[in-house]
Amino acid sequence: MATVGQAVSAGGTRAGMGMIAGAALIWGTIGVAVSLLYRLAPADPLGVGFLRLLISAPTLLIMGWVIVGSGFLRVRRGDLGTMALMGVAFATYQVCYFAAIPRLGVAAAVMINICSVPILTALLSRVFLGERLSRIALLAMGGAVLGTAMLVGGAPESRDLANTLTGATLALGAGLSYSIVTMTSRAVAPYYHPLQPIAFAFSLGALLLAPMALTSGLHLAYPAAGWGLLLYLGLVPTAAAYVLYLRGMSSTPATVAATLTLLEPLGSTLLAVLFLGEHLAPLALLGAGLLLASMGMLYRGR
Repeated sequence: MATVGQAVSAGGTRAGMGMIAGAALIWGTIGVAVSLLYRLAPADPLGVGFLRLLISAPTLLIMGWVIVGSGFLRVRRGDLGTMALMGVAFATYQVCYFAAIPRLGVAAAVMINICSVPILTALLSRVFLGERLSRIALLAMGGAVLGTAMLVGGAPESRDLANTLTGATLALGAGLSYSIVTMTSRAVAPYYHPLQPIAFAFSLGALLLAPMALTSGLHLAYPAAGWGLLLYLGLVPTAAAYVLYLRGMSSTPATVAATLTLLEPLGSTLLAVLFLGEHLAPLALLGAGLLLASMGMLYRGR
């Protein structure tokens, strides 16, 4: 019986890791979509982040009500603060990440953002969740971070120093915000349907950004292609990907989940090559291979 139980547990963990990896690849499309949106209209990070949450929040609420039923709105009082913190982190992440992209470019913004997440999450999960880091997890995390740095460092761009430092600070702020999302997701995932915490968090994030976006002059004069990109941002890498992510979090340690999300810069870089004209140097190709090898090591190790 113990062998069967271990097999079921391993299967559940690997399925959860697969969901998180799929979500990460979908998130890899965000940077390119935002860059294309900036080319189509004079959009600002605050407005884009608000519209993204505004589109996704009602979609998630409706999906949750239909799928979960009347119990969708039931939340334990002790979890309200956790979900509120998740909402604040989501709102902060939107603004920081979208503001870093035009300053650093897609590849660098994603690298600093995502590479800081496993390190910050490992520290936070050790303190707040008591998770221990296995030797394989440490090796995979180190290889993934190094591979990501090589992936993006293979195609450097010369930019204004002050602007670059501002973008790097914003990207680090996005990484810290995402680490908080990872931690809060792990805390509530076992007790709720994946749609519940994400719908509440996105709704709160939209409410928090609304007054700032409206008072700063929300841009709405997008062409049809621009609204198509906004709908995509609100429905696919937001609503759909986060449902996958939270479902996977219910059986995956926070540090492992954060490392798996390093697949995002791989997808971002490949899309940047195809749609934004960026080129991969040999060092970047080597980094992509190391990143994939680290993901395989982590998957087999779990």
